[in-house]
Amino acid sequence: MIILLGIFIYKTRRVILMQMSQSSVGETLARALPYIEKFYGSYVVIKYGGHAMLDGEAKAWTIRDTMLLRYVGMKPVVVHGGGPEITRAMEKMGKTPRFVAGLRYTDEETLDIVKMVLVGKINTELVSLFNAFGAKSVGLSGKDGSLIVAKKRSGMVVKEGGEEREVDLGLVGETDKVNPEIIHILSEHGYIPVISPIGLTKDGTSLNLNADTVAGDIAAALRAKKLIILTDVPGILRDLSDESSVIKELRTTQIKSLVKKGVIKGSMLPKVDACRRALLGGVEKAHIIDGRLKHAILLELFTDEGIGTMIVR
Repeated sequence: MIILLGIFIYKTRRVILMQMSQSSVGETLARALPYIEKFYGSYVVIKYGGHAMLDGEAKAWTIRDTMLLRYVGMKPVVVHGGGPEITRAMEKMGKTPRFVAGLRYTDEETLDIVKMVLVGKINTELVSLFNAFGAKSVGLSGKDGSLIVAKKRSGMVVKEGGEEREVDLGLVGETDKVNPEIIHILSEHGYIPVISPIGLTKDGTSLNLNADTVAGDIAAALRAKKLIILTDVPGILRDLSDESSVIKELRTTQIKSLVKKGVIKGSMLPKVDACRRALLGGVEKAHIIDGRLKHAILLELFTDEGIGTMIVR
């Protein structure tokens, strides 16, 4: 542990502790040590999204913080989305995005754009940044190593004008099975896997998957200690107009009630459902935190108070 602590001091000094006094550094490390011991050797799945992916400075500190987890003996796994960039790419190509109940309708042309943006652009950029900062990182999609075996999502029932109807989302899928072998191999050799949410059916058809859901399913398959979802709000809010109304802790048994009350809605629904699925699959704790906050991942993992909303079984 002395060696581990030395690595921690060396690696973090340039990242977040440059301006602290020596006594402050010592106090910070002393407080962090129990958490380093607790999570050592464990998987932590991080879903990148929102500000943490779009802002250059935020992207840099988020990547460095993820690297730090690797340096102190954890096994971080990154899953990323890319909805805004997909929409921009579609519009540039003269294709109007279509959404059904907040989910992107995906035809073959749209799927080609999704793969181009997620796998060809965002994934490549994230891996390049990790490697430029000194980490070992490998980009994957759910298709690699049969990581995510997917199935086509059944039609969704939506209400329009007081009437319910079923709609087809096209080439949109959901996880049928996760085969984490390739993640184990990479992590055991010191690599940080960076995963795009594209799945492959048993007959070889590519499907567009929700990144939050994929993160939750991968966390469950790995029996990760933590699932951390980065978003652009402080957590689950009781009042959407009041960012101080964060629900600090939520049990899975309370989710249904908050959905009925409209507290959990919109883009927060798949995030909370991903956390629920992960917890039921064996993940210890799940967190929805504010990726706009500098070093949000470290604040959640290495402080007593934590940040955002913690969801537990």
